[in-house]
Amino acid sequence: MSQRATYDDANLVLRLYELRRDEKLRAARDWFSNEFKAKNMEEARALMPPGSQPNAYFRMVTSYWDMVASFITSGVLHEELFFESGYEMLACWEKISDIVPGIREAFQSPVYLRNLETAAGRYAKHLEKRAPGSYAAFSSAARG
Repeated sequence: MSQRATYDDANLVLRLYELRRDEKLRAARDWFSNEFKAKNMEEARALMPPGSQPNAYFRMVTSYWDMVASFITSGVLHEELFFESGYEMLACWEKISDIVPGIREAFQSPVYLRNLETAAGRYAKHLEKRAPGSYAAFSSAARG
């Protein structure tokens, strides 16, 4: 992206950060980063059955980051500015990337979390361009 970030971009990044401080979203993010360790659909189903609090937390976190990613993929938000401080979005994708194909198949929705997948791919390229090898290290740590 060659265009410079604007004050509107900076304000949107700040607003997105403020939203992350919401009590319910904070609880969901805490669960997601500490408890969500599913590596396949069977583990995911066991960890977050329909109607459970973990299922609600999963949906809250992933839909939040897919919304943010939609701002990036649509050009509303300056991606390089966001990439300077938005590591949590990439960590979210790293934790779910193995199960997303199964979710897409189960719900017959090939576009489920597509914005998140696309923005995460761009983010990975951004990291590698700035510091070769950093994405692999980040991915390994995020997948824990």
